[in-house]
Amino acid sequence: MNPSPIIKILRLRPDTDADIPFPRYMTAQSAGMDLCAALQQDLMLPTGDRALIPTGFAIALPTGFEAQIRPRSGLAIKHGIGLINSPGTIDADYRGEIKIAVINLGPEPYTFKRGDRIAQMIVQKVYAAQLDIVEKLDETGRNSGGFGHTGQ
Repeated sequence: MNPSPIIKILRLRPDTDADIPFPRYMTAQSAGMDLCAALQQDLMLPTGDRALIPTGFAIALPTGFEAQIRPRSGLAIKHGIGLINSPGTIDADYRGEIKIAVINLGPEPYTFKRGDRIAQMIVQKVYAAQLDIVEKLDETGRNSGGFGHTGQ
């Protein structure tokens, strides 16, 4: 089994965000690390609105890896809070602050507070694919059927 990748992490505002936890796995078998809001003040998000929430940190992923940013299931089912671009991708060459693009799809306004767990980050191996330009693709039982073609 390959060893886990080492991810360098930088707290961007150490004077003001020392109380914000770094990403962390909440259980021994969690797939994702919880990310917390580094808000300076509460953020009330009306129904249907979007916001970009800072986390206060930046990372350096090793080449060949990405970090996927995904919603937290509890926020989704209890309050209708999702992520606009789910899953979001953090590329190995990005060094800016990780920010979470949230949307309120619930029936009520939702208030985010400093330190709230707002998303999760999953680190995945990625491959740089090579494209082979061809004149024709091989046939399959499905071929071009999509979007409900199986009746499901």
